[in-house]
Amino acid sequence: MNSVQLLGRLTKDPELKYGSSGTAYTKFTLAVNRPFKKDEVDFINCTALGKGAEAIGEYVKKGDQFAVTGRIQVDTYER
Repeated sequence: MNSVQLLGRLTKDPELKYGSSGTAYTKFTLAVNRPFKKDEVDFINCTALGKGAEAIGEYVKKGDQFAVTGRIQVDTYER
């Protein structure tokens, strides 16, 4: 099962855009504190699609605490 739940703060305002097919998407970064390591933070790049992306783009701004439920996708490439 590929499932993740994150709670963190947005590092900058989300950017709402529309793809060539008209689908809304937004990209944002969450700063997530590590609970057992003081002063360590992970920065997680996130992408939302569809109506969720439109809601995030309209109501969420830099510094807001935000929870995300989704799946992790890791891309690799060779030069």
